[in-house]
Amino acid sequence: MKNTRCLCVLALIALLLLSSRTAQADESMALSQGQTVYVPAYSHIYIGNREQPFLLTITLSIRNIDAKHPVTLTAVDYYDTEGKRIRQYLEKPVSLGPWESIRYVVPQKDKSGGSGANFVVGWNAKKAVNPVIIEAIMIGAESQQGISFTSRGQAINTAN
Repeated sequence: MKNTRCLCVLALIALLLLSSRTAQADESMALSQGQTVYVPAYSHIYIGNREQPFLLTITLSIRNIDAKHPVTLTAVDYYDTEGKRIRQYLEKPVSLGPWESIRYVVPQKDKSGGSGANFVVGWNAKKAVNPVIIEAIMIGAESQQGISFTSRGQAINTAN
């Protein structure tokens, strides 16, 4: 009887510890008032032994995942494989309301970005919010072959 009671107490303590860790994980979710985000993209990939380019359409998707507060996009720039900026999408800041998203498309015939293309996106908010989700979706079809894949952005430090 004493062992059973001891096991019950230990189980209760373990359960309390686990539930407090879960609560801490939820409470410690990182909020942000802005970021610069690097997003890998590919205007083409190579196929076959002769490394033939397979052209892709790129869709950059930017999503405000905060339920209460807007975010402001301050930059959406497209770079080629050599790191040269080839397109600046914003002439002025763009606001995204709660749950709102926006997209920018690089057409399949535009191969200027190359296999190492990327976007750099800047955003900010007046209050700390859930960081935006930024993804590149690449898709292409040729003859009877099709391919699609995504890449997710990574926040970077530009204060070097």
